[in-house]
Amino acid sequence: MNNTIIHVTDISNGYTFAIKSGGAQVKADRLGSSPRAAMDAAKKIAEEIIAKGVTGVHVKIRAAGGIKSKTTGPGARPSVKALERAGIKILSIENVTPIPHDGCKRKGGRKGRRM
Repeated sequence: MNNTIIHVTDISNGYTFAIKSGGAQVKADRLGSSPRAAMDAAKKIAEEIIAKGVTGVHVKIRAAGGIKSKTTGPGARPSVKALERAGIKILSIENVTPIPHDGCKRKGGRKGRRM
């Protein structure tokens, strides 16, 4: 939940059209994951990919996943909204957060995290 990164590739992930992060749009590091930073990054991404001729995108949203947080950060929804407002057609939205299959153990020891 430290930053929002927007990465636009072709359908086979072979060519990158544009990549921006929310942290590059704001002055303070703590604001990198804010909705405002994500919206600004998405606006810049939209300008870049429209100039390259891209009109529609398939959106994949990913959280940290695994043994970490499975919920997306505060910038996920606003970035998709900003792309749509900029004139990019959203073809599909998919959650690709990795899910653990009894692999690694969560930190905290045998009795868990004690308050």
